[in-house]
Amino acid sequence: MRLWLDREASVGDQLDLASFKLHPEREAVLGEVHARPFTGLVSSLGMVRFVFLAKGDDAASDRRRFIDFCREHKVTPPEPSAKHHQIRFGPVVLRWEQHSEFATFTWIWSTTNSPAARQFGDVHNSVQSLVRALSQAGELLVAIKLEAERGTCPAERAEQLFDKSSLAMVNVKGGAGVVASDFRADDKGFTRILVYDRGLTPHDLGALVQRLLEIETYRSLALLGLSTALELAPSVDRIDHRLVEVLEEMQGAEGLKVNNHLLEELTVLAVSFEKDVAGSLFRFGASRAYNELVQSRLSIIEGEGVADYPTWSAFLARRMAPAIRTCATMEERQANLSDKLARAADLLRTRVDVEIEQQNRDLLRSINERTRQQLRLQSTVEGLSVGAIGYYVVSLFAYLAKGAQDVGLHVEPTSVTAAFVPIAVGVIWLVSYNVRKRHLRPDDASSRAGE
Repeated sequence: MRLWLDREASVGDQLDLASFKLHPEREAVLGEVHARPFTGLVSSLGMVRFVFLAKGDDAASDRRRFIDFCREHKVTPPEPSAKHHQIRFGPVVLRWEQHSEFATFTWIWSTTNSPAARQFGDVHNSVQSLVRALSQAGELLVAIKLEAERGTCPAERAEQLFDKSSLAMVNVKGGAGVVASDFRADDKGFTRILVYDRGLTPHDLGALVQRLLEIETYRSLALLGLSTALELAPSVDRIDHRLVEVLEEMQGAEGLKVNNHLLEELTVLAVSFEKDVAGSLFRFGASRAYNELVQSRLSIIEGEGVADYPTWSAFLARRMAPAIRTCATMEERQANLSDKLARAADLLRTRVDVEIEQQNRDLLRSINERTRQQLRLQSTVEGLSVGAIGYYVVSLFAYLAKGAQDVGLHVEPTSVTAAFVPIAVGVIWLVSYNVRKRHLRPDDASSRAGE
């Protein structure tokens, strides 16, 4: 048995995938779980993150700018398909990440050798010059300053740095760290985050810092939906109010012209509304997804709260939850209003169709009446034409009879002509009847098919 297993193992070691047709997305799927790995970090450190909104051509342009920046500073640029890249400029590390609608630039440096009297968020001189050199076309949404320090009195240090009225602190799960922030922008526009390291490993500190940066990034992105909801509210109210008025007008509306006018107005309202819905669909869906990411990250890092201070979850719930509910409410209103517009349009369209059918029925009835009148007139004309044609035929026969008498035949022209009159009229009437019958037969057949 041992020999058999060893032989099987040696055969298995020789297997490869060269004989299989690999799925074109296989490498991307396998590599996705390793995308954006945690960077091992050691306290004390300073960090600045910038988040630029950019999609489509703007994202491609900003990517080219970053590649040019790398080449100018003689560092390795990212691969064409890479979504994240990390480079080092002496004591400074730059981590770049590209997402679906934004890109992040995170600058990291050590603060171990900084003077003790330094201020929170003092940016390394090298970082300042590099940030100025790396220009981006996208719009800046998030700017974060984060510092990780070693110490045992986080509350005292946090109260010195942050606005106490909005200060939120929480212990990291396991008790190896404390994180604090007031989620306010300082005088230079940066949101500040303090991490107190009580024995975190480099991997744990790197994971904690990345999740804290993601919380602040995704929090800002989630709240973009609130401004969209507030912008759409007046338009939704106006369309909803006008829809009620149109429905009231429908109750007393009579006539095709009035209903057509209402239908046109309702169509214009629906087009305007659906345009707003299409524009906000992505934003509301993204806000919902980003909020879920924020809650997921908070559940991973948060442990016990710090006395007298709200946790990050409690603080953000009071601020974010109403905004997310506003977005969800607006999205629900849009869906309900879209259904109401569709139902109202269907009702009006049905009413217009019914009125058009009634007009068509009246028109067909009028056409049928005129056709019957024409048939009666035609029958009258045909009767007169039978008499006229019979008169000419009898006249010709009379000439024939007189000619026969003149050549010596014993024919009485008057008597023969008189006897010929009913025969001629009868034959002419019979021919006319058969012709009319033959002409009417296809119409009768088609009418029966239609029935």
